[in-house]
Amino acid sequence: MRIGVLKEIKDNEYRVALTPSGVHALVDKGHDVYVEKSAGLGSGITDEDYINAGAAIIEKPDELSKLSEMILKVKEPIESEYKLFEEGQILFTYLHLAADKPLTDALQESKVTAIAYETVFDKTGQLPLLKPMSEVAGRMSIQIGAHFLEKHTNGSGVLLGGVPGVAPAKVVIIGGGIVGINAAKMAIGMGADVTIMDVCLDKLRHIDDVFNSRVKTLYSNSYNIMHELKDADLLISSVLIPGAKAPKVVSEAMVKTMKRGSVIVDIAIDQGGSVETIDRVTTHNNPIFEKYGVLHYSVANIPGAVARTSTFALTNATLPYILKLADNGLDVFKKDSGFAQGLNVYDGRITNKAVAEALDKDYTPIDVILNDLVTV
Repeated sequence: MRIGVLKEIKDNEYRVALTPSGVHALVDKGHDVYVEKSAGLGSGITDEDYINAGAAIIEKPDELSKLSEMILKVKEPIESEYKLFEEGQILFTYLHLAADKPLTDALQESKVTAIAYETVFDKTGQLPLLKPMSEVAGRMSIQIGAHFLEKHTNGSGVLLGGVPGVAPAKVVIIGGGIVGINAAKMAIGMGADVTIMDVCLDKLRHIDDVFNSRVKTLYSNSYNIMHELKDADLLISSVLIPGAKAPKVVSEAMVKTMKRGSVIVDIAIDQGGSVETIDRVTTHNNPIFEKYGVLHYSVANIPGAVARTSTFALTNATLPYILKLADNGLDVFKKDSGFAQGLNVYDGRITNKAVAEALDKDYTPIDVILNDLVTV
């Protein structure tokens, strides 16, 4: 298969979809790999590194697209990239379509085969291609929160871990998944007072065991969230429903009760956001806005700030799936139902139910698509 790796052009996005070791693995299996010029520089990977691994460097994105049967990216395409994709071409990347109708419309119109990292499941029911970036975002969220609590950024001037004789900051984490657990690891390591909230009691039991009661656990409902936020210095919201638009679990009324100079980091912003007062996606260049005296951080590509770590972590997870697609094409979905759930758009049809419902579009079950593939 002919595989192309596009350079990311989203604001301050320095990751790349494939490392030289990934290129080598694909070339070793007989596939051709094309990498857009300078695509890896933001992650410390040179064109020469890719050439030495067996890739060909292509100057322009449209030339790369014409050569490629499958295109690899990190972030969802932005408007200037919509024209790159052609009927039947495989696009494998993060998509977050439930919060992006224009992109969904463009993918349907082009009849591209769009596979989303964030809706691929493994045999245990986990999200293996979302997990590494969730780990990064969770850990980064505490660094971010600690920074914006500093007074010169208009924060409250609270040190996350406090000092002897002075209480530490109170960190509230909504969502006890991969993001939440990694955020808690960092927050505890910095000495903060940490509470994790979730609707799954088994998760809370697991968290209590893992952290040996060093974090407080609390059932997540509107009453408890309201109570916790009144004293919170830093809120990390990490609510996730795979493929679907994030529910608004933090209301405007709740935010109004928070202390002046406190900080909210909404990691669910790429799925539409879970905080009612966050009405915009921010960027690494301009990451914060203030509302009701509370600092809101809603950057949709947090891991892009630590691009080298993120790029290598992402390729570790995606490469086995890229190889399966390259070796077998879409036939791989007939053998791997969890991988098949990554298919979001095929031949102009929406094949993810959560996306279809969020955007009020017609839904075509994946089984129907697989039957079509059998008859082609």
